[in-house]
Amino acid sequence: MTMTLSQQIITIAMVVLGTLITRFLPFIVFPSGNKIPKYVQYLGKVLAAAVFGMLVVYSLRNVSIFEGNHGLPELIAIVVVILLHLWKKNMLVSIAGGTVCYMLLIQFVFNKF
Repeated sequence: MTMTLSQQIITIAMVVLGTLITRFLPFIVFPSGNKIPKYVQYLGKVLAAAVFGMLVVYSLRNVSIFEGNHGLPELIAIVVVILLHLWKKNMLVSIAGGTVCYMLLIQFVFNKF
């Protein structure tokens, strides 16, 4: 199924509009001179942890401890993430290190021939 030229232009315009709205709306709703409401400050503190919690659950949803590698590469990668975060206190380093560790483990250590 192909889109006509007008459908392509409308789709691109909607994507641009959606991006612009999500970029500029916080500055319009909460101008720099006004105090940020308490509930927005609260959400700013707790949402990052909630999102990463959901990401962990989503990432581990299909891991079976009763077959295959018994979840060992995932467990090792989780430990690496925790240790890196305790050591460096940098979320990017922790996530990247855990991802690299997991990919190396499944490619070279726990691979299925």
